[in-house]
Parts: sequence; structure tokens; C-alpha cells
Amino acid sequence: MALETINIPQHVAIVLDGNGRWAKRQGLPVIAGHREGAQVLKAITKHADQCGVKFLTVFAFSTENWKRPQGWVDELMALLKYYLKNEAKEIINNNIKFKIIGRREQLSPEINQLIGDIENKSAANTGITLSIALSYGGRDEIVHACQNIAALVQQGQLQSDQIDESLVSTHLFNPDLPPLDLFIRTSGEMRVSNFLLWQLAYAELIFSSKLWPDFTKDDLDQALLEFSRRDRRYGATIGV
Repeated sequence: MALETINIPQHVAIVLDGNGRWAKRQGLPVIAGHREGAQVLKAITKHADQCGVKFLTVFAFSTENWKRPQGWVDELMALLKYYLKNEAKEIINNNIKFKIIGRREQLSPEINQLIGDIENKSAANTGITLSIALSYGGRDEIVHACQNIAALVQQGQLQSDQIDESLVSTHLFNPDLPPLDLFIRTSGEMRVSNFLLWQLAYAELIFSSKLWPDFTKDDLDQALLEFSRRDRRYGATIGV
């Protein structure tokens, strides 16, 4: 079945899992797996764009990851800084719109400046929107939305009976993200790990045994084909 003939999901999310295990299997330091994973992300983003995916959201660093050993965190932040400095031009030239979702206040001022520069320079791009979840947690995102809404109620700008799903969506970290269509997790782990909990309410879930650095364009194609075979009823009809 050719990809041109199938229903392509508008919004795809991927948990980039297995970088460390990949590095250990290669006899390399853990950070080498994350470097390789960053290169794979570049290739997959371009391919997803070519396939017609409009939004790609990836889980790179969770709120819980701050609790890991400081050396690991420092290496990953250094890699992030390198990526933001050296890939900005390519992101912009490839017509990619770049976003970060998560608790930015936990990131360094330098990293926040680099993020802001790429977001501003890529804002008018019309290709795929690449959102990287960084210092992110799905429950934390919902709490953040609830806090903002509660403040509006307290200030008298909003009545409690005006709160609905649409309002909550507008107070998420990136309210422009549409509902999630397809969720992919690599490395054989079969859980969502606190990622996009609000957005994935009706998402199709696919779990790949591949470690993220081994994930290829063909693997993405297979996930898109599997998505096209799914019957998405959203609870409105009874399957037979």
C-alpha cells in the first residue's frame, strides 16, 4: 500500500526511548546514544513532513529526568545547547516551525534565549511543526492549565460553569497543537509515561521494539500504514 493512498495522521507524537541502551550495546558512553538519536530525529522529521504529517511532537526530557544524576543532566543540556546552536539554520531553511513545550523556567537563560531565537525565526514557516517536549510532564501540563483557569475565576474574569474542554485546551503549554492522532513509543516499553495525557485521549497507540537510534523512515512508514488500518470511532459508534 502506497503512502499516497492512505489516511495520514495530522499529529504524530513519539517517545524517543532507548538512546542509553543503544549506546551501551555499542560499548559507547550514554551521551553517544542521545547524539545518534538527535540525528535520527532530523531524518524522521524531514520524512514525516514529506509524508504529509503536519505536527510532530517528541518527548526528549521529562520533569522527572531532573532527578537523574547531575552528570547525565549536564551532558544532555550541553547536547541540547549544541543542537539549538548548530541546527537552527537548517530548521529554518527546511521550512520547519519549531516549538518547545514544558517548564522553561527550569532551563538556563542561555538555552531559553536559543529556543526563543529559533521559535521567532521559524514562526512564519509553513511546513511541519516540530514540538520538543522539554522539562515536560503531562500531569504537570494539566495542573498548569488548571492554575491559570483558577486565577481567571478568582479575578472574576471567568465563571466556573464556563469551564469546558475547549477552555482547558487553550491553557495548555502549546494551545495550537491539535488532538493527537498517532502515538509511537520506541524501545519495547509499553506505556505512555506521562506524555501528552490530555491530547492523546483518542490517539492510536503503536509500540515499536526498535531502540530510538535504530528507528528508520521505513519504521515510520509502517506506523503510518498501521494507523490507516485502524477504525477510529471516538466512542460514537459500535464496532462489529
